[in-house]
Amino acid sequence: MTASASGAGTAGARRRVSAFFYRRRKLKLGLLLLPPMGWILVVYLAALGVLLLTSLWVQDELSGRILHTFTLDNFKQLWDDPTNRVITRNTVGMAIVVTITDAVLAFPLAYYMVRMASPKMRAVLFVGVLMPLWSSYLIKAYTWRLMTAYDGPINWAFGKIGLGPYHIAYSYTAMWLAFSYMWLPYMILPVYAALERVPGSFLEASSDLGGRAWITFRKVIWPLALPGIAAGSIFTFSLTLGDYVLPDLVGGNNHDFIGNVIFRFQGVAQNLPYAAAFACVPVAIVIVYLMVMKRLGAFEAL
Repeated sequence: MTASASGAGTAGARRRVSAFFYRRRKLKLGLLLLPPMGWILVVYLAALGVLLLTSLWVQDELSGRILHTFTLDNFKQLWDDPTNRVITRNTVGMAIVVTITDAVLAFPLAYYMVRMASPKMRAVLFVGVLMPLWSSYLIKAYTWRLMTAYDGPINWAFGKIGLGPYHIAYSYTAMWLAFSYMWLPYMILPVYAALERVPGSFLEASSDLGGRAWITFRKVIWPLALPGIAAGSIFTFSLTLGDYVLPDLVGGNNHDFIGNVIFRFQGVAQNLPYAAAFACVPVAIVIVYLMVMKRLGAFEAL
């Protein structure tokens, strides 16, 4: 009897709470969004604020202590050193090349998955695309280090057809191959989503009006798939721009990229303000890149 009364009381309380939030939908929405928005504000935006604040401090050359005085000396030093401009140019260049490579590789595969593959084959290809994301990043990086070695599988395969060997170990070519492999799934998925939204009736209409394959691609498929490519490029570009593990493991620490130089300044040199100032460079580049991609409709395809 007591348990039955307690259960009825709990159910009544639930109904009253449900009715309370039903009449106050804005409050309900605010409470639902509070945890993720709080996470974004505290973890992401606050971290960016601390990064910017730290970049304005300086390190005392004699004691190594961080002086909490606001100055633009770190940014001036960054700008005056031509080595930093070369590092930034090489990093951005690699990010662009990797993005173009992944777009070229992703588009035909995504198109095949959407338009031609059977449901069973599509499921197999999805597993194949997602499977690299289920394995450790470091394992993949070390694997590419072995694959691009002088006596690795790539040179072995080239040697079998009389085209090798090539000295690609610890080179830009090795990093390009590794980066392109690492971020390819992040390009395939947005392109697939964009192509899936292209109505089949559009292709039939183009064909009925006499449009050949190239005209249909250029006038129908490409404009509708472009937001997906732009969305995928956000991942491939920004991930390449900020990576610091692959340049060390696959590049053999012979080529400086923004990521591993920042890591070196904050870890080895212990110059945290200068590292923070250098970290603002890729942040600024990504902000400009996002503005360009927004104009291409990338955010609608995410």
